[in-house]
Amino acid sequence: MAAELDYRPSYLAAGIAGGLTFLLYLITLSPETAMWDTSEYIAAAYTLGLPHPPGNPLFVLIGRVASILPIAPTVAMRINLLAAISSAVSAGMWFLITERVLVGWFEKRWQRIAGGSLAVLIGATAFTVWSQSVVNEKVYTVSLLGLAICSWLTVRWCDFPDSPKADRILVLVAYLCGLGYANHMAGLLAVPAIAIAVLIRKPATLLRWKFILVLAAAVFVGGSSFATQPIRAAHFPAINEGEPTACREGIGFSCTFSKGTYDAFMYNFNRGQYGKPDLATRQAPFTAQVGMWWLYFKWQWLRDAHGEQPRLQFTLASVFLLLGLFGGWVHYKRDPRSFAYFGPLMLTLTLVLIYYLNFKYGASQAPELADRVDREVRDRDYFFLWSFSAWSVWAALGLTYVWESIAVLLGSERVKVGTEHFDLPTTRSWLLATPVLAIAFVPLFGNWQASSRAGETDTADFAIDMLNSVEPYGILVTVGDNDTFPLWYAQEVLGVRKDVTVANTSLLNTDWYTRQMIRRPVFEYDSLAGPSVWRGKTWPKPAGPVLKMSFAEADALPLGQELRVAQKFTKGNIHAIIQPGFITRADILVLRMINDNDTRAIHFSRTSADLAEQLGLSAYVVMQGHARKLMPDSVRLSDNIQRVPGEGYVDVARSQALWDEYKAPASLIRKGDWVDAPSRGIPYLIVSTGIATAEASVRAGFQAKADSTIETVRQVALAMRFGDIAGEIAPPPPIQSGDSIATKAVPIRP
Repeated sequence: MAAELDYRPSYLAAGIAGGLTFLLYLITLSPETAMWDTSEYIAAAYTLGLPHPPGNPLFVLIGRVASILPIAPTVAMRINLLAAISSAVSAGMWFLITERVLVGWFEKRWQRIAGGSLAVLIGATAFTVWSQSVVNEKVYTVSLLGLAICSWLTVRWCDFPDSPKADRILVLVAYLCGLGYANHMAGLLAVPAIAIAVLIRKPATLLRWKFILVLAAAVFVGGSSFATQPIRAAHFPAINEGEPTACREGIGFSCTFSKGTYDAFMYNFNRGQYGKPDLATRQAPFTAQVGMWWLYFKWQWLRDAHGEQPRLQFTLASVFLLLGLFGGWVHYKRDPRSFAYFGPLMLTLTLVLIYYLNFKYGASQAPELADRVDREVRDRDYFFLWSFSAWSVWAALGLTYVWESIAVLLGSERVKVGTEHFDLPTTRSWLLATPVLAIAFVPLFGNWQASSRAGETDTADFAIDMLNSVEPYGILVTVGDNDTFPLWYAQEVLGVRKDVTVANTSLLNTDWYTRQMIRRPVFEYDSLAGPSVWRGKTWPKPAGPVLKMSFAEADALPLGQELRVAQKFTKGNIHAIIQPGFITRADILVLRMINDNDTRAIHFSRTSADLAEQLGLSAYVVMQGHARKLMPDSVRLSDNIQRVPGEGYVDVARSQALWDEYKAPASLIRKGDWVDAPSRGIPYLIVSTGIATAEASVRAGFQAKADSTIETVRQVALAMRFGDIAGEIAPPPPIQSGDSIATKAVPIRP
């Protein structure tokens, strides 16, 4: 066996396979941002800010470098390329591991290269891997890269645990695990498997306490980029989630090295704001959590987004599941050395990971249960990206075994190996059995449409449209990820409408975000870059912050309070009645912004549903495009102000003028589909804005304008598969907050 392991890894072939993978990702690469966390992480990397806890400092540092390299025409594409490169290199690592398993199996290099290529093809085109590799949704592809490199190094260590380089390899692996942890906690996913491999291959290593200390130090040094967070937070970047510093006015030695900073950092590091229960408190039955994994596993080989081919999807998933399980068995039988690591790794990436993540029911899981069970606000398939990617090794081994078995049936020859004789396929029978390898191409063709993001600009266009719906220097009240993060991206990366202050109500329930609102400077409005509807008028630049409060006053605000009797809010001619019930800290701060601003217009995003009504302001808001402006007096009907059932008052002229300049409708028509169901509220919002605008135009006597708007809306609705608007359009689903927003009450840090 030792002689067999003296092979030369096919690094050139692995490089070519990784290069072809990168070419595929390049062809299908997104030129822009996307929904959920993509916009937050691109903007955080570009501004060297802090995304939601724990902040992922390594990704921010790497992303910042990528964002300024001249490797693509836009910032978003540069960071998207980082994802593509990470996944492509990872594919090369899986190639090498698959080839390594085949060393004692196949004598000829071309056969081993074929097996490695199958792993690359299967893993690189699995839906979640592919879709995450063409737009940088968060940190998962960089994390995958670290896992794959650590896996290859550990497999090589298992071959030669007594070599002079063995200890150095383990130290390097430990450092990479620490480095990976600073990118995402998944950086430690390989650690249990590494420990088991060491225990099996060279248990004496675990008794060398000095060496164990060296490994621990390597992990610590690798994760040391977390130390950048309190420093950067004290410079108050535009995106500063969690604000892990006790400094309030600027960085200083005494406030940085203080208990307050330590407490704030640890609260952020431990993701305290989310209040997730311990593992003993299961958020769903374990069988349901395994069912979530199986649902997402089915997606990998055919992303049937609209449930049109469930039987085919199930059949393909069953085939790839069986190939992987069979490949794992073959791996164990043919190469126990590398299995000592890879077997425990696959167990960690599946059952152990499922148990540890402790998710609720998936957003798309078991639809027959509807809202009778608690659900995740979005589909969490990206958390299993490592599982689906690594599965390609075993699936490729299983497919290779099937290939060989068919080839033997088609023709074999008796070959003596050592003292034993084996029936091995002839070259001709190998070629005749080759069609079975077409199975590996299934995800490439089955997922192309769902995974490709080539030419997609709809999220950025929607963000620009939303910001342009707000008057210059206005305040826009939003509620969740998908109506907030794209706006941050548009402002901080594209430089669009930075004069608008985005106030997210979920984040207003935290102390750090309130301080961020108080600190935010007033940016100049560029009238030439804004929409035509806001031109021809002088817009005075406001003085001071949107909240006229001290940090101490803001920090002292409660999480909310119970109103036992109706309360009256008055500002000028606005007389709002707030009904009895619980009023949150965010509600109080929205009312405070209304009270503190005379020159800034207050707008409620149409994604905020009935927030204005909850605050007793329904008589004072009027729709202007994607937002509803708070008027200084109760709204009255006129030639320009029309009332639309289900929407309320609509400013016909402004809404129509804004709609005529909106970019997102055309982007959605080009896109042609919407795969992610939980974020479908955004295209629904665009459709409903168009319908309300058209109906108001009809009521105002502008039939031609209405006809044009309706035709555009009809094309968007058909492209998004909402049905023809001549029929009944379902009301838009609520915009989900996501796991990066504080959606429930959390303690306010002192």
